[in-house]
Amino acid sequence: MPNMDEFLAVILGGGQGKRLFPLTAERAKPAVPIAGKYRLIDIPISNCINSGIFKISVLTQFLSVSLHRHISRTYVFDNFHSGSVQIWAAEQSMENTDWYQGTADAVRKQRSEILTTRAKHVLILAGDHLYRMDYAKMAEFHLDNNADITVAVQPILKEDAHRFGILKSSEDGRITRFAEKPKDPVVLGEMVSRDDPASPFLGSMGIYIFRMDVLMDVLRHDYAERKMDDFGGDIIPSLIERGKRVFGFNFEGYWRDIGTIRTFYETNLELTEDDPPFDFFDPKHPIFTHPRYLPASHISGCSLKEALVAEGSHIRNSTIQHSIIGLRSQIGAGTQIKDTIVMGGDWYGNLRNGAPLGIGRNCSIECAIIDKNASIGDNVIIEPFPNDAEIDGDYYYVREGVVIIPKHTTIPAGTVIKP
Repeated sequence: MPNMDEFLAVILGGGQGKRLFPLTAERAKPAVPIAGKYRLIDIPISNCINSGIFKISVLTQFLSVSLHRHISRTYVFDNFHSGSVQIWAAEQSMENTDWYQGTADAVRKQRSEILTTRAKHVLILAGDHLYRMDYAKMAEFHLDNNADITVAVQPILKEDAHRFGILKSSEDGRITRFAEKPKDPVVLGEMVSRDDPASPFLGSMGIYIFRMDVLMDVLRHDYAERKMDDFGGDIIPSLIERGKRVFGFNFEGYWRDIGTIRTFYETNLELTEDDPPFDFFDPKHPIFTHPRYLPASHISGCSLKEALVAEGSHIRNSTIQHSIIGLRSQIGAGTQIKDTIVMGGDWYGNLRNGAPLGIGRNCSIECAIIDKNASIGDNVIIEPFPNDAEIDGDYYYVREGVVIIPKHTTIPAGTVIKP
C-alpha cells in the first residue's frame, strides 16, 4: 500500500453556489446540511480520514463563516498526531487581488501553502459530492502506473453524457482524449470506452491525483495568463495533449454530484428508503461530523414511514412519510409531512421576532425543503409544484418544483403555498 503521509488532500469549497440557492444564501455550499445531521463537507473529509490521509486543506471563498466554525469544532487532532484540517480562505496579496476564478485558479493561488506541506502527491476533491471512496486504492493505482495525473472516472449512461466531462480510455486505463459535456453524436461516437450499450462512456468525477511537480508546472504563470482556470475544462485536456501520463481510476460505487436543488432534494430523500443506495451505517468507514450533546428525540403518538429523525427533536401526534427530520426539530400535533427535508434548528426557543422555532400544529407539507431555524405557523399548507416551476415568493422560493423555506424565515399561520 502507498505511504499516505506523502499525499495532501485539497478540498475545493466551491463558488457562490447559485444552483443551490437559497440554501446557499447564508452559507457556503459545503456547509449545507445533509441527511439530517451532517454537512456536505463531512463527506470528503471523512473519506480522507478513512483512507489514511490526514493532511487536509479546505479552500473557501464565499460565506464561509459557518463552514469554518463547523470544521474547527469537528476536526481537531490531538498534539501527538501530525494531521490537521486547515482552512485556506481566498485572500488578497501583492500578486493576487481578485477572487478565485475556477478550480485550478483556486489551487494556483495557494501553491506556496501546498509546497510547504512537502507532500509528493496532491489529491484534489470537490466539497459537494456524496460517495464513499478509499483514496488509498486510487493512490496505489496512481503509483503503479507511474501516472502524472489520475482522474477518478465512473460509467455514464448514454443519455447523461451531455452533463459530464467524458474521457476516452485505452485498454491499459490511459486517458487519450477529453470532451467537456459533448452533445455532437459524432464526438460521442468517438468517446466510447466501455462495451456496455447502456453506459458506454466514462465520466470524470472531479477527483484528481497530481504528482506534485506536475501540479506546480500547470500552476505556473503562463497557464494563468492563458486563462486556464479549471481542472476539468482546461488543465486536464491540455495535459493529455502534451502527452502527460493521464490515467483513469474506475469507480463503480455510489456517487452523486448534488450541486442543484433537485439533485440535493432527491439524493436526501433516497436516504430514507428501506434499502438506500448510500448507507451511513458503515462502522468501518463512518462519516464524521460535529459531536453534539443532545437528548434523544421524543416522539409521541406519531406515524413514521421511511423517515430519518435526528437527535434533539420533539414530535407530537404527527404523520411523517419519506422525509428527513433534522436536529432539534419541533413539530406540532396534527401535522402531516411528506417528501420533505426539515433541517431543524440551531437552538431551542424563538426567533428574534418572537416566533417559535419549528413547525406548528395541523400543517400539511409536501415536496419542500424547510431550512434551519424556520418558524412555520399553525395550519400552513405547502403543496407540490410542477418540476419545472421557478418562483420567488414573499416567504418562499420554488426551484425545480421544490418549495424552499429559507433559513430564519417566519411563515404566518394559515399560509397556503400551492401552484
